[in-house]
Amino acid sequence: MSPSPLLLSLLLLPLLPAVNPARATLIRIPLRRVHPAPRTLNPLRRWVEPAGLPKWGTSATENKPIFVPLSNYLDAQYFGEIGLGTPPQNFSVVFDTGSSNLWVPSKRCHFFSVPCWLHHRFDPNASSSFQPNGTKFAIQYGTGRLDGILSEDKLTIGGLEGTSVVFGEALWEPSLVFTFAHFDGILGLGFPILAVGGVRPPLDVLVDRGLLDKPVFSFYLNRDPQEAYGGELVLGGSDPMHYIPPLTFVPVTVPAYWQIHMERVQVATGLMLCARGCAAILDTGTSVITGPKEEIRALHRAIGGLPLLAGEYLIQCSKIPELPQISLLLGGVWFNLTAQDYVIQIARGGARVCLSGFQALDMPPPVGPLWILGDVFLGAHVAVFDRGANDIEARVGLARARPREAGRRGSWPAQARFSE
Repeated sequence: MSPSPLLLSLLLLPLLPAVNPARATLIRIPLRRVHPAPRTLNPLRRWVEPAGLPKWGTSATENKPIFVPLSNYLDAQYFGEIGLGTPPQNFSVVFDTGSSNLWVPSKRCHFFSVPCWLHHRFDPNASSSFQPNGTKFAIQYGTGRLDGILSEDKLTIGGLEGTSVVFGEALWEPSLVFTFAHFDGILGLGFPILAVGGVRPPLDVLVDRGLLDKPVFSFYLNRDPQEAYGGELVLGGSDPMHYIPPLTFVPVTVPAYWQIHMERVQVATGLMLCARGCAAILDTGTSVITGPKEEIRALHRAIGGLPLLAGEYLIQCSKIPELPQISLLLGGVWFNLTAQDYVIQIARGGARVCLSGFQALDMPPPVGPLWILGDVFLGAHVAVFDRGANDIEARVGLARARPREAGRRGSWPAQARFSE
């Protein structure tokens, strides 16, 4: 995982009081959207590959769902708040399906690590439950390297507290992307094989401790720029209020980065891409949809996109009503994206800029060719990530996101059914 192509905005939400999971029906945390001053755009995020772990394509050897708040800046990235330590020290983190470690900046960070000084930092001396570990860790991003040490302390998430997890204290963040990011750290929701240092991922710890009934989570990302509500991460299940049934389940082909098989991509003009099938990864840490350079170039010729730098394309805002639908065939079902779904509209100071949500990124063999289905796709569709258990293999359930009704703009109902 690495940060988004658009600079992010920090949202700090106070944690709700601790909730007894045995008595809770739903734990929901209200979300706010931040409207910061205009900022420059950042180049396309790069895919993270944890240092020292297998390359892409390598095979990996009744509680209620918990709701975690997500904020949204320019439809570019979604993040929410967790707490670490006793009493909890609050951090804004990206919930990322493309990695499996939890890390935040440390108060012990290197003096010249600029991002550290601009974000909330974990102070082990301020926590009565802190347990030192000291093992060094490193994660290599396309835009830089993150180094630090592993520590152990209690995690507070979605109102649940008291669960001890091993996490990373970042001591050195040389990447400029982290300097300008509006989040503090990252909480990975990938498979355990991706975890640096063999650390047990937070999701697995919650399941091991019986706080979650099953290793399932889902994302609902609100794309309405007029709303403060940014969406929800549901831990332990999914909420049918978020999507239009049924869910289409697609098997995970590589249980590491939530990789699946995509049958085809079709533009309503008649253009067919990924014609013989291709690999795709569902990644909440990527703001856009990326694909091989030549195919993305052909797509933009079909929709009239104008090339910019770093694989990005400009769209004429006035042309949005005329742009064709783009459809992805997954699990034998077409998942459609309208121009309102795949064009990122940025309005500031009376001006409006429209960027294509499709960007070019070549992944060489044996990893590629590869598509990454980021928030442009996941904003239009709810994704249920199921790690599998017993006779169920790892899979991802997909369905069209349900539009929020005007009468429910403040929040979802207090009670809801849950899918299996």
